[in-house]
Amino acid sequence: MLIKPADKVIFADDEIEKNFNNLSNDIIKKVILRAKEKFKANVFCGQSIKKNIIPKIYISKYSIDNLWWYPLPDGWRLVYSVITPSRDEILAVIIEWFDHKGYERRFGYG
Repeated sequence: MLIKPADKVIFADDEIEKNFNNLSNDIIKKVILRAKEKFKANVFCGQSIKKNIIPKIYISKYSIDNLWWYPLPDGWRLVYSVITPSRDEILAVIIEWFDHKGYERRFGYG
């Protein structure tokens, strides 16, 4: 398993960060904060998602070419991408989090 610490963990855009800051579910907020710390220790601690099933909306909106999911309690999932804006920097970019049904809808499983 590849282990590489993230230099930073960021949100994909201001709206996602705003949604995080306004989360009313304290448990989900705490585990997302914990996930951010895990990404700082190893950006590859999640599970890689095959390129052919990355939702097209993520590709067009964020110009990503990789996607990872990280398990949260009660079947929730956090999806993020790993980017390298420079040779010496690696970032985890949080894109979305949702319950299992939301995840299945986003990925066309349900």
